[in-house]
Amino acid sequence: MAPNVLILGIGNVLWADEGFGVRCVEAMAETHALPDHVRLLDGGTQGLYLLPFLEEADALIVFDAIDYGLPPGTMKIVRDGEVPAFMGAKKMSLHQTGFQDVIATAQLMGYCPGRMVLIGCQPVELEDYGGGLRPAVAARIPEALAIARGVLAEWGVPVAEGRTDSRLLADPSIRRDAYEAGRPSEAAACRSGDDRFFPGAG
Repeated sequence: MAPNVLILGIGNVLWADEGFGVRCVEAMAETHALPDHVRLLDGGTQGLYLLPFLEEADALIVFDAIDYGLPPGTMKIVRDGEVPAFMGAKKMSLHQTGFQDVIATAQLMGYCPGRMVLIGCQPVELEDYGGGLRPAVAARIPEALAIARGVLAEWGVPVAEGRTDSRLLADPSIRRDAYEAGRPSEAAACRSGDDRFFPGAG
């Protein structure tokens, strides 16, 4: 039987390169036709709420921004038993420790996916509330998707060009093109954040 595969993007799109994983699953939905036994999910910062999705999966691909201490924009691939250790290698935000806990809990309960691949990118910038992906990180999205296609091929999962509809992605209003197009100019934007997210802004 074909494996049930979960392709998960985690991170917070409000904090610049923290949104790398989420933007990867969005791009995959827009450019790849995936079979019914492959599920795309914007996991955001949901932490333990992701457990039911892991329970249903035989194999897991995770896209994320991870601080490996490498040059910005560097990609790193981690597999299977090494994934939990790298998810907690250095805490950048609440979601990482949360997802490490998700994997540990799934393992404890006996339903962690048997195969796991983490496709991580070293961030350039995190301290920009309301900011989008930096060019060096955004440029890695096609490479990340190509890596995911290779992993799926290893698992015998066919992938074609096209689109995949998913109810488990973010609302179109905050997907990358719409979100970044709405970003104020650098001259107008507050460098400590984005005025769109301050109380009373409007």
